[in-house]
Amino acid sequence: MSFFNSNRKVVLIVEYDGGRYYGFQWQPAGPTIQAELENAINRLTGEQRRVIAASRTDAGVHARCQVVSFWTASQLPPMVMVKALNHYLPDDIAVNKAYDVEETFDVRRQAASREYEYSIVNCAIRSPLDRDRKYLVVNELNIDMMNKACDVLRGQRDFASFCAAFFNGKSTVRTVNEAKVNREGIDVVFTINANSFLPHQVRNTIGLLIRVGLGKIGIEEFVQIMDAKKLGLAGPTAPAYALCLTKINYPTILELTR
Repeated sequence: MSFFNSNRKVVLIVEYDGGRYYGFQWQPAGPTIQAELENAINRLTGEQRRVIAASRTDAGVHARCQVVSFWTASQLPPMVMVKALNHYLPDDIAVNKAYDVEETFDVRRQAASREYEYSIVNCAIRSPLDRDRKYLVVNELNIDMMNKACDVLRGQRDFASFCAAFFNGKSTVRTVNEAKVNREGIDVVFTINANSFLPHQVRNTIGLLIRVGLGKIGIEEFVQIMDAKKLGLAGPTAPAYALCLTKINYPTILELTR
């Protein structure tokens, strides 16, 4: 049996705590999720392989269901690969599943949508157990008003105002399929699903939604900020530690869930 196939493409479902990382994408300044994954693949297979992600999370952002792909000559079965990679990965990163996919499968371009959740604890007293996962908002949030603002976000729109000021890409138009805020006791969760996201878009969006929920701005001003289409106008940018990539959706390729 041959143990080499230069055309094998593998997809991994990865979960990670982004707290100590400088984001997903490799960079020289500090540790990244991509660098850790590529190091684990190298230690397992002896190959220097580039890992491609469906969504590049920012520094400090977590993921429950990140989807990545890489090429390999290894013929290890997917489940063996999962266990072996986890042996080489640090405790705050884990591979949950592995798939063999067609050579033409593109984790980024073929993704129909990405979904993020932002977690808030809406309480007068801070919680030491929630401090690394939920953003504390002391004053009571008006969830109904926040959801009215969410209605404005849906559809294909120019989200320049919600984008980081340093963005120099070609287009700031994105399609938001769903945006909503749910409360359960003191826990408030903002969920947003879109075809793709601009840098800091989710954290700037929740920052502005919190201002709506606290009565600092109304729906009319929220719309005016969106319509201004000025980079970095929305916000303030909410902290990264409460944001988590929860799902990448594909049309008919794979059921990529944990």
